[in-house]
This record gives sequence, C-alpha cells and structure tokens, in this order.
Amino acid sequence: MSDEPFLVAAVQAAPVFLDRAATVEKACALIAEAGARGARLVAFPEGFIPAYPLWAWHIPAGETQALRELYAELLDQAVALHSEATDRLCAVARDAGVHVAVGINERNTEASGTTLYNSLLWIAADGRILGCHRKLVPTAGERLVHGQGDGSTLEAYNLPIGCLGGLICWENYMPLARFALYSWGVQIYVAPTWDRGEPWLSTLRHIAKEGRAYVLGCCSAMRRDDIPDRYAFKEKYLPQSEWINPGDSAIVDPDGKFLVEPVRHREEILYAEVDPRRLRGPRWQLDVAGHYGRPDVFELTVRREPRPMIRVVDGESEAGRPPHFPNV
Repeated sequence: MSDEPFLVAAVQAAPVFLDRAATVEKACALIAEAGARGARLVAFPEGFIPAYPLWAWHIPAGETQALRELYAELLDQAVALHSEATDRLCAVARDAGVHVAVGINERNTEASGTTLYNSLLWIAADGRILGCHRKLVPTAGERLVHGQGDGSTLEAYNLPIGCLGGLICWENYMPLARFALYSWGVQIYVAPTWDRGEPWLSTLRHIAKEGRAYVLGCCSAMRRDDIPDRYAFKEKYLPQSEWINPGDSAIVDPDGKFLVEPVRHREEILYAEVDPRRLRGPRWQLDVAGHYGRPDVFELTVRREPRPMIRVVDGESEAGRPPHFPNV
C-alpha cells in the first residue's frame, strides 16, 4: 500500500425498484461517474440490486400470498454470480479502474436456485470478481426473505489501495465477525445498510475507532414515489411520508470522526480522501488485533469451510454440485 492519499466513494442512491437490468445500468453510471472523479473504491448500499426487500418490515408474516408474490418477483430479478449482470458490473469497474463493493440479492445457483442471500459483491479494478459475502444472520423481518450465509464467504482482500473488507448492516453488531476482519488487517471497511439515524451512525464511528480503519456507510435514500403504484403493499402498509429511508450515508476516519457528515433526503455520491499514513499512528494507542488482542487470554476460531447443500461421493472422488448451473 502506497502512502499516497486517494479518494473513496460511498453511493447514496435508490435502485430502480425490482428491475435488475435498470438498476445495474444505474450502478454502472455511478461507478463511471465516481471513477471519472478519481475514486479508487466505490461502495453501494445493502441489497441495492434489484432493491432491498423493505416490505418484509411492513407486511405481516401471515400474509403469505402477498409475500410469495413479492418473493417470486425479487427472485426473478435477483443476481446470479457470473451472469450478464455481474459481467456488466465487472466490465464497467475495469473500464473505470475502480474497485467496487455492491449489495445484491443473490440467488443460490449452487443448489436449488430459489433461495436468496443478502450479499456483498466485491469486484476488483481489473474486472475480476474477488468474492461475494453472504450475510451471516438476516435480521428480524429479513428472515422471511434471505437465507443464512456461512463462514466461507467471510473475507478480506489485499489490494494495491489497501486491505478491504466489510459486513452488511446488523452483521456489524457481531463482535467476533468484526474482530475476524480486524485480524485480517482491514484498513478500509465497507458497511452497506438499510439502517439510518442513531444508534447506527454511532456504530459506524465505533467501528472506525475500534478497528482504526476508514469506514464507508452506504444506504439507499428512497422516496415513497420510488416504488411503483402497482405494488399493493405500498398503499396498504407503507407510511404516507415522502421518505421511506432518508439515507444517512457517511464516511468516517480511523479516529471515529466524520470525514463526510451523514447525508439525508437526497441521492449523492459521497467522496473522502484516504490517507494511508493515518492508518498507522492511531494503532499506537489501540490495536485490537495486535497489542490489545491478548491471544493468551482470548481465542477466536473462524470456520471458513464451505457448507454445500449436497455432497456427492462417487468411488474415491467427492464433490458438490457444480457451481453456477443455469437458473431453474
């Protein structure tokens, strides 16, 4: 990692609701815009493609017909890895020379093809997919939509701009998950979310202070009008206020101070300068994966082996179902 400062970008925007192709194109335009401004990393909100399933917080769990219909549409518009959608994002990241972290609703193409994960897709500036982290524990209403990820997708990425990693929304309240990332040396920490306000904003500052990392908090700023009128839950269950989510995206420095104060009630790309030299000095006082770690007292084991849905044993060979088979 060079000592030269560089720009990072946190996108606060609304998706084109449950329209994968249109949302991918919007994301590509924002990546290109941030790249043209000189950003080296662009981060997007939780579940951005094709949209965060906000109805899970409003429709009662017993309304199975309505939930089935919305799930089926979300599944149809969800993202499969190594698909036309991810190929398009990778091509734009490569053309812009920008690393990308984008929240997606991901289909489980390695098994049934009909379960969804709340995932964070990482793309390198050369257009490679670095990995795709599946949220370990969907929160409350999200459990009606998303499955649980496993440790095989918990990862940090050592790139020319530094060590990148992150967790999704309330995963950031899992102390051991955070500590795993700190121990792998994360310097730029991405926290895509649907949350906003307090105490979430204090959480972003806490993570930055605790991990001595730059933290990018990214949320969708969504108006009620961003949801088409054809969705019955809009009129039946959503509040009548203009803003469903005001946003509150922000960027925080390694001392826990805002570099960019929370932005509300508008779509915007937030930019901040990362100074690699500021990642080292603060750890003189606090290094939770170093002199403050005390491995003689505490020990963390992270199980990162994949947990496939099916394992086929044929004679002496053992293999899971081939990944990325066609959608069913």
